[in-house]
Amino acid sequence: MDESRYTHVSIQADDLDTSVDFYESVFRLERIQTPAFAEPIQWFRCGDLQLHIVENDAEPPTFNHLALHAYDFEAVYEAVDAYDGAAFEALPHLDGGFVDGEPPVYALPSGAAQLYLRDPAGNLVEVNAPDADALDRSVVPNVVERSDIEPTEGEPAPVYMA
Repeated sequence: MDESRYTHVSIQADDLDTSVDFYESVFRLERIQTPAFAEPIQWFRCGDLQLHIVENDAEPPTFNHLALHAYDFEAVYEAVDAYDGAAFEALPHLDGGFVDGEPPVYALPSGAAQLYLRDPAGNLVEVNAPDADALDRSVVPNVVERSDIEPTEGEPAPVYMA
């Protein structure tokens, strides 16, 4: 039997046009052919997978999130910072939140970097990059070590798409 594979995630938007603009401009996602459903919707290509954005009145989840790999992490960081209606978010259980107004970018024991943000609709988005040490610290000045992750003996560290 073939194994199941992940194909897409759907997120809510309170204003589809704003959310579409955000994901196009910040993450450079490409619109793809989208069915005509009763509610406003837009599908995007996201690597080999898809992101579906649906306009509705639902509240965004507070914890559930999607994670995207950023090939140009600094460009995403700057685009989120400049985007009206999007906001960086610190992990509440870690020390080292915003420092001098700068959002935390987390360095994982694997060497990967991760950043959290809320899109204009309030959805939580995790942004990953493979090498925290390679980040331009003039753009990303607040890098915080994730001390809450302990490696499991004999298990490889998680990889966030190289």
